[in-house]
Amino acid sequence: MKQLMTMKFAAWGALLPLLSLGSAHADPFPKGNAEAGKKCFAQNNCNRCHDGIMGGDGNRIFTRSNRKVNNPQQMIAQFGVCSKAAGITITPQDEQNLGAYLSREYYHFK
Repeated sequence: MKQLMTMKFAAWGALLPLLSLGSAHADPFPKGNAEAGKKCFAQNNCNRCHDGIMGGDGNRIFTRSNRKVNNPQQMIAQFGVCSKAAGITITPQDEQNLGAYLSREYYHFK
């Protein structure tokens, strides 16, 4: 009986790290479409503001060492800040699409 219990615990011990891998690589924007996000980014002229902040190359805002966004949750929050500053409305689907696009191009969130 003791040997059977030891084997069960050993089996679970081997499986637990594998189970955690599934969530570690989950798509942070599962409902997003990166190409639609790219289009939304361009249509809303998002780099207009970023160009001013970064002195000409707005895309540097995504790669600077002191960037404000370091995870998908911060990115969604930043969309709220940006849309308010720009006076635009973006939908939850826009957020998913923009997140998918920016993650693909700059952030590489997993």
